[in-house]
Amino acid sequence: MKLRTFLTSAVAAAAALAFTAPAAIAQTTYKSEYRMSLVLGTAFPWGKGGELWANKVRERTNGRINIKLYPGVSLIQGDQTREFSALRQGVIDMAVGSTINWSPQVKQLNLFSLPFLFPDYAAVDAVTQGDVGKQIFTTLEKAGVVPLAWGENGYREISNSKLAIKSPADLKGLKIRVVGSPLFLDTFTALGANPTQMSWADAQPAFASGAVDGQENPIAVYQAAKLHTVAQKHITMWGYVNDPLVFVVNKDIWASWTPADREIVKQAAIDAGKEEIAIARKGMVEADKPLLKEIAANGVTVTQLSAAERDAFVKATRPVYEKWKGQIGADLVGSAEKAIAARKK
Repeated sequence: MKLRTFLTSAVAAAAALAFTAPAAIAQTTYKSEYRMSLVLGTAFPWGKGGELWANKVRERTNGRINIKLYPGVSLIQGDQTREFSALRQGVIDMAVGSTINWSPQVKQLNLFSLPFLFPDYAAVDAVTQGDVGKQIFTTLEKAGVVPLAWGENGYREISNSKLAIKSPADLKGLKIRVVGSPLFLDTFTALGANPTQMSWADAQPAFASGAVDGQENPIAVYQAAKLHTVAQKHITMWGYVNDPLVFVVNKDIWASWTPADREIVKQAAIDAGKEEIAIARKGMVEADKPLLKEIAANGVTVTQLSAAERDAFVKATRPVYEKWKGQIGADLVGSAEKAIAARKK
């Protein structure tokens, strides 16, 4: 009788162990390296944000979570529009990604590409750091990733090799490189330009050869990429869209970490995001905008639009804004508009 009881207990214990062991192992089995995807390297604020996040995580977890940066979206052969799908599928473990690049998969992210929605940095912060930002994070979670913090690529200004752009008429017929987003195609078509989709890697040789006339990107990107050396001699400061970044982790990777480590990774992302935003805005928030002085010193013509000149671009792109407002979600866009109207300047 005692033997039967002992055997029954032993079998029960073994069965319990069989059920609990894999869970325990899953909690403690970490990869030796986690792959972080980035479009731009550490010479740019974007890549710097990824580096800051990786370093903070490594330090705060005592090396338990070791992250390697893969700039140039090299994990997906340079195709930045595939990044979100690859992240969801586990090809990429984590990323600091652009709302623009992920907008084909998550339509709500097109909010940030609506032309002339964000008049200033306070407007951007009112949206990303408020209820709208939380709604977008919930949408990203439903789409299959774990969003942790906001970063910023910056306001996208336009440059070209031909002339100083002061009105929509000046864009007529110009071949402008744009990212792979239908909204960008609509915006530049409405302005009379000839938008051309290509990766960032392909774009710079195209500027140098004259195959493409211009591009739009944050000033920090323009300067770090030395675009003045590839014929981009005219810049117009029109601030037509802002390009927030999102710090995210693949869902399965997130689930494999202990709750304590998840909290460390999240806080590290928040801290890195704040630092990265400050870097992205550096040289542009001061009254004398020292970054523009540096660019002008390279022989570049920097054009500042008057309120009336900017308004001409706003009016020319308004039909695009209205068309996409419905596609993105009128309620979400309306909430963003209200947050911007109520912002503290």
